[in-house]
Amino acid sequence: MELREIKTFLEVANLKSFCKAAGKLGYSQAAVTIQIKQLERELKVHLFDRIGKQTTLTHAGEVFYQYASEILGDVEHVKNILSESDQLTGKLVIGTIESICASLFPSLIQEFHRLYPGVNVSMVIDSPGELLAMMEENTVDVVYFLDQQIYDTKWIKVLEKPENIVFTASREHPCAREKGLKLDQVIGQPMILTEKNASYRFSLEQYLAAKGKKVYPFLEIGSTEFIIKLLRNNAGISFLPEFTVGRDVEEGTLAVLDVEDFHLQNWRQVVYHKDKWISREMAAFIELVQSVEQKN
Repeated sequence: MELREIKTFLEVANLKSFCKAAGKLGYSQAAVTIQIKQLERELKVHLFDRIGKQTTLTHAGEVFYQYASEILGDVEHVKNILSESDQLTGKLVIGTIESICASLFPSLIQEFHRLYPGVNVSMVIDSPGELLAMMEENTVDVVYFLDQQIYDTKWIKVLEKPENIVFTASREHPCAREKGLKLDQVIGQPMILTEKNASYRFSLEQYLAAKGKKVYPFLEIGSTEFIIKLLRNNAGISFLPEFTVGRDVEEGTLAVLDVEDFHLQNWRQVVYHKDKWISREMAAFIELVQSVEQKN
């Protein structure tokens, strides 16, 4: 039994496809099939069911999956221990949402690169639900997202911080000069909102629905940076995490609107899968995130 066969098995199991595993590993599909058959001969079990286009683990495959994950994890652990260099040179795949990526990650990644210039970082931007599904499939190492407090016994949560989601507009907007605005006043203005799959957009619509209200934006777009540029030009009102507009509010270009009896929070959360082997690169990123939060 070779390590490459175990790695191939894990990729097929995670991707649920011989073809996709071959593409990721740089093998032909025939080579992947041969490696899996060799494993099955050595183990004397059938590891996968292939019915139509579906590739799923058999019961024996599920049992072997746990041991295979531990084997590769132990190998990586030994490599790290025996490495003579303290320099990190591995890879790190981070999943996050657009608003966090645009607002918090530029300085975070810049500092991470300064500390660990040899690490290759890849970032995946998607909705919280999609990112957590990717984590389940082991295609991202760690997920940094904003949503309602979410718990799962399969996750290890290393950061959880509440964040206000606010109505915001240009300092020149008439609503910015009023106190105790009514909710109907605000949502009746020209609204610029993120796409419906954004967690805080969903939270707003749930809040409004509970009061028998709806919001009708004139523009929906997935770019927080683009929305903020429009707000600076006094093009309307938006609903965004407060951290995305903090600098503009401090500089006096934007304002957080004072809406009567309205308060909505989501939570910034960083999680990884409990069965995920924590590489030195993952550990370094998590430590940096926690350090930044302690300073703030």
